[in-house]
Amino acid sequence: MDATDVEILRLLRSNARMPLSEIAREVRLSPAPVARRIARMESDGVIRGYTAVVDVAAAGLTAFTEVRLNGSTETGELLEMLRTVPEVAQSFTISGDPDLLIKLQVRDVHHLQEVVNGFRRTGLVAGTKTLIVMDEWDRAHQVD
Repeated sequence: MDATDVEILRLLRSNARMPLSEIAREVRLSPAPVARRIARMESDGVIRGYTAVVDVAAAGLTAFTEVRLNGSTETGELLEMLRTVPEVAQSFTISGDPDLLIKLQVRDVHHLQEVVNGFRRTGLVAGTKTLIVMDEWDRAHQVD
């Protein structure tokens, strides 16, 4: 990757729907080489996909739940279950205590409580601690 690839990535991270012609103008290339560079970064796995940036205030609540596993539970068991829960936006296996950190997107606090109680009812979880996001900033999706 060179400086032009990095700039193309920066532009796509700020707006994945930016027209190719606009990206080309910004990096001072014609659209064809920009398209080839993007295709190469996609095939190389540098660009793994495109996503919508959700306005948290409009979509509901974001929360993080720390999960401590029961002594006999393997991380993979819980991860398999989490993949079936639509409210789970991301999960992170981490070192120390807790075992996992789960990012949730829910409608409201009542919905959040239902989801967390569902984790507890699985028998895989020894305990949870949930933090509600008050505000959010994301370097990858910042607007210049």
